[in-house]
Amino acid sequence: MEGHYTALVVGASGIIGNAVAAELKQRPEWKVRALPRTFVDGVETIKADLLDARATLEALKAAGDTTHVFYAALKGGRDLAEEEAINATMLRNLLDGLKAAGAPLARVVHYQGAKVYGVHLGRAVAPFYEDDPRHLSPNFYYAQEDILRERADAGEFEWSILRPDVVVGDIVGNPMNIAMVMGVFAALSKQAGIPLRFPGSHKVYDGVFAQTTDAAWMARASVWAALDPAARNEAFNLVNEPFRWERIWKRVAQVFDMEVGPPQPFSLAKQMPAKAEAWQRLAQQHGLQPVAYEKLVTWPFGDFIFNTEFDMISDMGKIRRAGFTEALEPGDTVVAALQSLRRQGYLP
Repeated sequence: MEGHYTALVVGASGIIGNAVAAELKQRPEWKVRALPRTFVDGVETIKADLLDARATLEALKAAGDTTHVFYAALKGGRDLAEEEAINATMLRNLLDGLKAAGAPLARVVHYQGAKVYGVHLGRAVAPFYEDDPRHLSPNFYYAQEDILRERADAGEFEWSILRPDVVVGDIVGNPMNIAMVMGVFAALSKQAGIPLRFPGSHKVYDGVFAQTTDAAWMARASVWAALDPAARNEAFNLVNEPFRWERIWKRVAQVFDMEVGPPQPFSLAKQMPAKAEAWQRLAQQHGLQPVAYEKLVTWPFGDFIFNTEFDMISDMGKIRRAGFTEALEPGDTVVAALQSLRRQGYLP
């Protein structure tokens, strides 16, 4: 069925983009394309190196009917300045390509993380509000947002920004999927015959420092952000209710039928790579998907999340007042992601 809207999901193989593509695919009013690819069946794919302006122009000739962009692409750099230059160039090339193709672009939905509030630099003041002042750049989120604002001021399209934190999803190979960090850690702990022990600091385990964003929930919010007049040219925090890791850890242990032990702080990045052979035995025993251990989970991301000893709390008042009021219980979202990863054969 021909949709009333045509979406281009950029970064569609990532934890956010894949969830957005899945949500749009099941809505008959949407036609969906993915760049570069997605795990969702039946979605047309466009291949383009967004750092190559000429190649992007050529590739996007096939997307001349695009009405909405959902931009979740991200590429790292050697430092913050290079990261800013890379990601600003990618967004600019994409928008130039769609403009050259004559796309009737109505709105761009863009995704920013808590890095927009400076949490990667050290302690930040919480709760985080959407109108908090910027810190001294470089910050690629600022560069991208400025591009969107400039183009909107020129009358090219509208924009809406969603700001999640620690996205919980059910895909593998994404460097920032906390569900895989917890799932693999729990499975290896159970294999070793020990209780599930939180590997981060006691302060983080007991305190209210954490928040997450469910990927499927964010996909539904993305549709709202793409179409609702209240989301026009506005940025919104989008996070589940804050929680103590102690409560989430108990839910993870229940999924794997384990006891919970007291926290045992240690570096996942230093210790867990040595568990590759143990995971291989576990994978063979349970007939798991043949994914290389080093691509299965990113341990340094777990270290960062489990040892951030300052408040990571975003205020949710703005998006609720604007009209997106759906809420989820954070423990339920973690359990749902782990169970989905099990069904797909990535976790025992």
